Amino acid sequence: MQDFMGTEVSSMKIAVLSGKGGTGKTLVAVNLAAVANKSAYIDCDVEEPNGYLFFKPEGILEKQISVKVPTVDNKICNGCRKCVDFCKFNALAYIKDKMIVFEEVCHSCGGCIVLCSEKAITEKEKMIGKIQKGTSDPITVYTGMLNTGEASGIPIIKKLLTENKQERDKLTIIDCPPGSACAVMESIKDADYCILVAEPTLFGVHNLNMVYRLVKLFDKPFGVVLNKCMEGENLSEKFCLEKNIKILSRIPFDNELGMMNSNAEIAVRKNLKYRAIFSSLIEIVKKEVHHETTINS
Repeated sequence: MQDFMGTEVSSMKIAVLSGKGGTGKTLVAVNLAAVANKSAYIDCDVEEPNGYLFFKPEGILEKQISVKVPTVDNKICNGCRKCVDFCKFNALAYIKDKMIVFEEVCHSCGGCIVLCSEKAITEKEKMIGKIQKGTSDPITVYTGMLNTGEASGIPIIKKLLTENKQERDKLTIIDCPPGSACAVMESIKDADYCILVAEPTLFGVHNLNMVYRLVKLFDKPFGVVLNKCMEGENLSEKFCLEKNIKILSRIPFDNELGMMNSNAEIAVRKNLKYRAIFSSLIEIVKKEVHHETTINS
């Protein structure tokens, strides 16, 4: 397939990561999806999704996402506490002859139900958020939204990635949550390539190192996009050179880009310079994935 500039792209999955919010992760993810002709953009930052603000998708379809949590009939419970001892997340407690369920920390494993010899524990559905699917021609936009106060967005991320499996003929851009916690791990597990976005500061190096260690742990091919580049020393660039990490692209610190981003405008649709930068980035990543595939075949 080809984008409107004639760049051929394959149906690969590219995950975009950063060690914290505000580094330009969504900037990179949105513009990569926009510069391709047929693409799918998945916003896995379910606590603070904002990619849809740029794409303004239409024809939105929405699904509520729920998880199963235990509910206890204390008239049947004999107080054996086997379920309490089993639960490693401390989601159950037996206090004053009554079983209490802390739904916020339950991981929905179902072990307590299996262990209960009295059949006092059953399951109920608990709504934790929703996913939306819309189109911003020619881009399919997937957005996950976690309800306020919920502890984990992983079930929503799993559903987002499952829904996207039908987009087999499209380049998929996964906008990961910031950081390196479990939600990020879930977001990158099926990715063909990871792009790490970094700022040039000492704090930026610290955050880059977090996601660098994560993708190394998962044995994912990866490279770095240096954002907000200015004249003078770039500590994240120095880190990449010391670790022999491939630098995929450098995005300048630019007031015009900042204004477009703050106004939720997609840079590649407004500025030829940025269209060229992100088209080039896709080509570089394609070559990297092809190289890795050749080595591993």
